[in-house]
Amino acid sequence: MSRIYNFCAGPAVLPMEALEEAQRDLVDYKGSGMSIMEMSHRGKEYDAVHCEAVANITKLMNLPAEYGVIFMTGGATSQFSIVPMNLLPEGACADYTNTGSWGSKATKEAKQFGKINVIANTEKDFPTNLPDAASLKFTPGAAYVHLTSNETIAGTQWKVFPKTEAPLVCDMSSDILSRPLDVKQFGLIYAGAQKNLGPSGVTLVIIRKDLAEKVNAKCPSIFRYKTHLDENSLHNTPPCFAIYMLTLCTRWLLKLGGVDAIAKINRDKAAKLYAALDASSFYKASAVKEFRSDMNITFRLPTEALEEQFCKEASAQGMKQLKGHRSVGGIRASIYNAFPVAGVDALIAFMKEFEKKNG
Repeated sequence: MSRIYNFCAGPAVLPMEALEEAQRDLVDYKGSGMSIMEMSHRGKEYDAVHCEAVANITKLMNLPAEYGVIFMTGGATSQFSIVPMNLLPEGACADYTNTGSWGSKATKEAKQFGKINVIANTEKDFPTNLPDAASLKFTPGAAYVHLTSNETIAGTQWKVFPKTEAPLVCDMSSDILSRPLDVKQFGLIYAGAQKNLGPSGVTLVIIRKDLAEKVNAKCPSIFRYKTHLDENSLHNTPPCFAIYMLTLCTRWLLKLGGVDAIAKINRDKAAKLYAALDASSFYKASAVKEFRSDMNITFRLPTEALEEQFCKEASAQGMKQLKGHRSVGGIRASIYNAFPVAGVDALIAFMKEFEKKNG
């Protein structure tokens, strides 16, 4: 078997250790005679997996007792609606930052449920940009403030989060567990798993428990955070296999040394690649320097024809999924937690050779 370097923005590369364990257990999980995909979500085997997933997230994120862990479905996209359904009372307003494609989608969905104030809009900026956290003007009495911590398409990442009086709600789908953070600064964090946590199918929600109690009375039970907190994410059948994989991936991260350890690796990987971009007049990074993402490195070549050729030749050398998002073009190298350092080194070597031939 030959493994490629998978630069896909999501679903993304998973730790080999986790994949190999899942392979061993797929048909017969720990001698149970069943696959993890076949057994009851209320059985003792799955219960142990589920509880470990909660414990691993709690430890990795250093969650205080006043926060709960929920596993939901529908990805971050479903949370664009579920957040205001729960947290935006009738007649109230919420503040949103529109910093790219995902911030824009979150804002659009929230407007269906109440008054939304867009307090910053950098969606159309190029080079891609983020607002200054210290300069944001919040709406007095806002129910919450929403932002997207890392824009996968724009290649931007908040390095410092704004201090807010209202609960801070954050879509962390593409940089969850990639760097340390103070959870107490947030009221709610949500993340699709398919970038740093595991495969697609499960959505992680971290919520301050008192916020779950303030649910809008019109919110259906299945969409209430309180429902899932009260029933340990077992109100309905959860995505058992995706949660099992999340357990393996978080176990791998703990073994590696936790969030502090992976953060250093991530910073070093990104710094290498950005240094190669900055040293070249052929390649141009897409994001302004102070907001460059450590997860999604976006850049351009002199022409679209060269970008197409770049992706084709890189693919032939085992470096796949480097084409930028269809909405913006260019090149995008997604280097999440499980992406190997050797893959970054291989890409840099290829970039230098490609520039020699075409620069």
